[in-house]
Amino acid sequence: MSSQASFRLRRLVDGLEYMFILRKGDGKASIYAREDGAVEVVYDELYGWSTWQQSDIGAKFILTGRVWETLPRDQGELPTEGVWVSRKGPKSYVYVLEYEK
Repeated sequence: MSSQASFRLRRLVDGLEYMFILRKGDGKASIYAREDGAVEVVYDELYGWSTWQQSDIGAKFILTGRVWETLPRDQGELPTEGVWVSRKGPKSYVYVLEYEK
């Protein structure tokens, strides 16, 4: 298996960046948390690598973003680099996931 310690999601409209740090796990069992802990990136069998946020109505997590151009079956052991799209309520944004080189 493989792991990467961190990556960033950079919002294209304004350049805002969110850093994600490996919290635990390895490969597709990894959980990455945004620095403020509000959002996690995990691998989901249906959606592939995706972002999830705890619901305001209890412990349920809701899908808030996902890889846009790569089908889950074609995604690797690490969160997929490239275009991601997020949605929270009426707002949607396009991001690019980038690993530190």
